[in-house]
Amino acid sequence: MNTVIIQPPLVQLNTPYPAGAYLASFFRRTYRERGISGSVVWYDFSEGLFHEIFCSSGLRRLFESSSGTALKMAAEAEIQGDENTAFQLRRYVSEQDIWCGWIDTIVAVVCGAAGCGMPGESGAETSTRFSGHEFVHEFVRSAHVPRGMRMEQYLSGLGREPAADDAEVLASLALADIADYITAVFDSNFALIRYAESIAASTAAFSDVERALESPVLTDFYAPLLEKKLAGVKGPVLFCISVPFPGTFAAALFTARYVKKQFGEDAAVAIGGGYVNTELRAVHEKGLFRYVDFISYDRGYGSFLALLDAAGDAPLKSVFNGSSYYKMKYLYKGKIVNPSGNEYVSAENKLTHEIIPDYSDIDFSQYPHLADTSNPMQRIWSDGTWMKVYLAYGCYWHRCAFCDTTLEYVRGYCMTDVRLLYSGLREQARKTGVYGLHFVDEACPPAALEQVALLNCMQNSSPRFTFWGNIRFEKTFTRDLADLLSYGGMTGVSAGIEIATGSGLTAVNKGTDMKHIVSACCAFKEAGILVHSYMIYGFWNQSEQDLIDSMETLRQLFAAGLLDSAFWHKFTLTRHSTVHREWEEGKHPDLHPLPGVPDAFAENDVRFEGEKKSGRYAAGLNASLESWMNGEKISALVTSWFSFRMPEPAVKKGFVDSLIAEYEKTRDKSFCDTDAGRYVWLGGKVIVLTGSSGTQLCWSYMGDLLYAGIGRTTAQEAADALNKAHPDSAMPSGDFGTDGGALSVLLGRKTFFELRGKGLCRLL
Repeated sequence: MNTVIIQPPLVQLNTPYPAGAYLASFFRRTYRERGISGSVVWYDFSEGLFHEIFCSSGLRRLFESSSGTALKMAAEAEIQGDENTAFQLRRYVSEQDIWCGWIDTIVAVVCGAAGCGMPGESGAETSTRFSGHEFVHEFVRSAHVPRGMRMEQYLSGLGREPAADDAEVLASLALADIADYITAVFDSNFALIRYAESIAASTAAFSDVERALESPVLTDFYAPLLEKKLAGVKGPVLFCISVPFPGTFAAALFTARYVKKQFGEDAAVAIGGGYVNTELRAVHEKGLFRYVDFISYDRGYGSFLALLDAAGDAPLKSVFNGSSYYKMKYLYKGKIVNPSGNEYVSAENKLTHEIIPDYSDIDFSQYPHLADTSNPMQRIWSDGTWMKVYLAYGCYWHRCAFCDTTLEYVRGYCMTDVRLLYSGLREQARKTGVYGLHFVDEACPPAALEQVALLNCMQNSSPRFTFWGNIRFEKTFTRDLADLLSYGGMTGVSAGIEIATGSGLTAVNKGTDMKHIVSACCAFKEAGILVHSYMIYGFWNQSEQDLIDSMETLRQLFAAGLLDSAFWHKFTLTRHSTVHREWEEGKHPDLHPLPGVPDAFAENDVRFEGEKKSGRYAAGLNASLESWMNGEKISALVTSWFSFRMPEPAVKKGFVDSLIAEYEKTRDKSFCDTDAGRYVWLGGKVIVLTGSSGTQLCWSYMGDLLYAGIGRTTAQEAADALNKAHPDSAMPSGDFGTDGGALSVLLGRKTFFELRGKGLCRLL
């Protein structure tokens, strides 16, 4: 049996979504262990669709299909007095040959120095590499290159002549301009990183989703891509289609319909992924099973093992006989068969602990790196190439009130074998040339991050990893740990503050407080690590006072330089959240959920009385945040961002500064507190200097050259001990660091404490 894993469009374009890598590894391992013959391959059709559209032949097809509509819309806009829309649409049509001539160069620029596969006359990619670097000077300056509204706004805001360094940003905006044109005149469901997202929301009927399958981007561009990529696939074949987000669901069903038509009884089709796990837990729409044979929930390993065990040597579809299987739904004689049993829990946990994602099917050079923002932290999401992996499945806290804590992807906490994972990722990096890691955990365990950093330090003869990921702002992230993570390759963290007040943190059951949030931010920023925060507004019982206080605290965090970026999320009540479960238990009598839409297909989001009231705050929250992230208007009163009256913040002006001072006092005390535990040396090579002022140790750390006095008789021995304690010098067994007590005796306690925070780092 052959297995084809598909990521349908559209997800973030700079790197592949990880579900395919984990499933490919699972199937290859399982087939090998069970002696099952057959190939396993996975395709990222999100990246594939991008290149199908954004190439010379793709744009020619686009303009041929849409120019008439665009001119008609321009005429209508002109009649209505919208001169700008009329101008933009007519310019697109007139410049279509210029766009078609430049698009391959634009894509090559955003794909990086290596360029992309050179499209042939038919639009198919060839083995020739095409670099756009030589064209950037012409692209940013010539009067004979395509221009759209986003590009012109960027150029007009430069305040100087454009330079070659502006090409990546300008090319990213050029793609966004074309995407705007596609959405306006060709397919209203299209967006650059999602497709038909609103159609798959909880308020939609399944018939709405089915109508989206006839949308132009799917029929005119995605169908030919499927035909090309799947032409060589032979049955019998299991198709596994990942649906991580609502914006991938319509394309997932389109894919399922296509493969069923092409392969008939030789194909079995499964869907799974984040959207399926959250929105389709209680699916009752039998029409879905016209497209798919079964739904696999959560990690997927257990349900596929159950199917393989049940089928044996028989065709896979033979198991759809009314029997119930682990975490799998299917239709039998007009009834949906629901999952039962937990016999595969231990097998799933073992696989989660051991599986290394397999990215060997992916050509990372084909992924565009969109420079759609100048903010260094937000840029990480869309720029750079990352292997997405997790250190632990689920969340080790799993108590936040707004989170889907009743679902396994949050509450089913299971650690990986970090050493095994790291070793496997090194092998993946050698194959792919990608040394960037994005840890996609709900919250990375601090001890696991420390282990990754230490293992990373040992890579003296080959490139090490650079990494970032999502964490919890908590007391474990001290200056010591932040320094080690920074030295070991961490470049950024993202974490939720949600509501930046004491009462707000309690309301969402965040499990931390502003003292520890600020302390963690301080430690990361001192270590040179970028910091992003998620914020929430519109929590069901949040007062206007609490919102403005949270906003003021956020302003102070930016003013103090503790945050590089943030994002305001509007609270959504979900059926699987802690707060909804508590409401069902009668604990929140003032929360009033509304009846769902009778024929709604997806069932997760729950409307509640009063939720629309918070929409009035969005403009002020987003406008202020955009300014703060650019270092502008940070001192303006937070109430000034709203066009209506808001209460004055009750937060003291120096609130965050006082917490910073408290952090510094605690940090300095910890540096002089104890010498117990194990320590590593992160400073440069320690050298001994002897002169008229006595004997000193000298070393570099974080760009500074530092000195500390020490006795002449122990100076060289102390320098050797520190150099030996460097994690770069650790043995393959990974016995990192040295005993703090012994090192303290050798250095003397005064010198020992003097080195703390200046290269001498205590491990967890």
